[in-house]
Amino acid sequence: MQEAIRTVFRLFARLESARQVHLSMCRERHLFPRPSDGKRWGAPRCWTPPTYRNIISVLQNPVYAGVYAYGKSTQRTQLVEGRLTKSYGHPRPMHLWAVLLRDHHAGYICWEEFERNQERLRRNAHRRPAGSAKSARGGGALLSGLLRCRRCGRMLLVAYTGRPPRRARYLCHRGREAHGTAPCISFGSSRPDDLVAAEVLRAVAPVAPVAVEAAIAAMDLAQQQHAERRRALELEKEQANYEVRLAQRRYEAVDPDNRLVAAELEARWNAALTQLRACEQRVSEREPSSASVPDREALLRLAGDLRTAWDAPGADAALKQRLVRTLIEEVVVDIDDARRELVLIIHWRGGQHSEVRARKPATGEHRKRASADADAMIRAMAGEQSDAAMAVRLNHAGHRTGHGLAWTHRRVAAYRRTARIPAYASGRQDSGWLTMRDAAAALGVPNQAIRKLIQCGLLPAKQVMPDAPWQIRAEDLRATHVLEAVHKRRRSPRGASKPRRRVKRSTTPRRGDAQ
Repeated sequence: MQEAIRTVFRLFARLESARQVHLSMCRERHLFPRPSDGKRWGAPRCWTPPTYRNIISVLQNPVYAGVYAYGKSTQRTQLVEGRLTKSYGHPRPMHLWAVLLRDHHAGYICWEEFERNQERLRRNAHRRPAGSAKSARGGGALLSGLLRCRRCGRMLLVAYTGRPPRRARYLCHRGREAHGTAPCISFGSSRPDDLVAAEVLRAVAPVAPVAVEAAIAAMDLAQQQHAERRRALELEKEQANYEVRLAQRRYEAVDPDNRLVAAELEARWNAALTQLRACEQRVSEREPSSASVPDREALLRLAGDLRTAWDAPGADAALKQRLVRTLIEEVVVDIDDARRELVLIIHWRGGQHSEVRARKPATGEHRKRASADADAMIRAMAGEQSDAAMAVRLNHAGHRTGHGLAWTHRRVAAYRRTARIPAYASGRQDSGWLTMRDAAAALGVPNQAIRKLIQCGLLPAKQVMPDAPWQIRAEDLRATHVLEAVHKRRRSPRGASKPRRRVKRSTTPRRGDAQ
């Protein structure tokens, strides 16, 4: 039982959220003692998975801080249907408690830590009108619970939209909900998150070598925590084993003639055996920690490139949030409408303040866009080359689409349409220019005939570069000398289609014909 209570306080000191403590204990399959009847603490205990109420009751109970308290709740009298009714259990503020004796007995935490825990729980309260930054709760938004609106002073909310992975958006509309006023500000999370992350990495870069020692200490702490969790499971197993022996002695001591009592004790014995088997299975499933302390030189190299470590695919979002909250108290945000910029004022925990700005994207603008170099290259080649030729040149130069894909003629065409970049002359249907194939189809001759007319100089055409497609003006096909050359080719024996040769069939009968 003591180990279970220590686990609650240890996890809350690290995660700063009662909800995260509950989820962590459920993942680790910790058990929590509860009265068998669910009410009286003096009743026999049973070990079950913890509930959220169990975690809150431990964190809010001053008895675990070595304090004796009395008068924490009060009664209320109300007139209901002409009769006075009393209700009990209404909590009172701490300064109104009747008795509060500190250092009354040995506690799990000190009084100062208990007060810090209560302050953290108040700050984490759901849907506060205006408070301080909340704890890290995971999710895709790095600054969730840290942003405060500069216009109204309220904390911003986070809304997730779209298909997974959903996009996060910060917005301040509590004034609209409470008073019917217009929403203050709203913006996407990607740009401010990246901006604040860059500031955090810039702030910790000078002390990165010192952080190597902290990383090694953190690894040692992780191994220690793994050992503590395994120890907790061992204690649960010992407790379950004791309950089995106790139930066995009670069953063996009962008079067999008392069948009802014997049946009840046998059922308790079976329940204790089931609990023991479950504890043994959890102990066997938890493998000993094989993680070793990483190489110091490898950590020093990683400390020189913190951005790589930050953007690593295995980096947990909740861990990033906790790291940011270690350095930042809160971020006050506003929008400069004249410059269309996000203004972020970072309040660091050391008392310093810094201001950073990020451009607020226009409506419909997104970050999955081609690079500026790729855009400039497309604009330079669009009037001279086809989409397929541009795709080859873009891929050869190492450019990719906004989604990191290779360029194709369809993707180039789609980008041109979005960016309103006109195609090269013969690629536009209304431009009056034709390709060699289109010209051949218009005159009813093969492609070779058009090529020969171009080589002879009878048909004007141009190429933007060697081996590029020929571009032919449609009105040049109606020139008199071009039409005469085509008509002459059709009348010439060489230009006419040759008759098919008739194959003389053999008169020799095939096998089976005579039959």
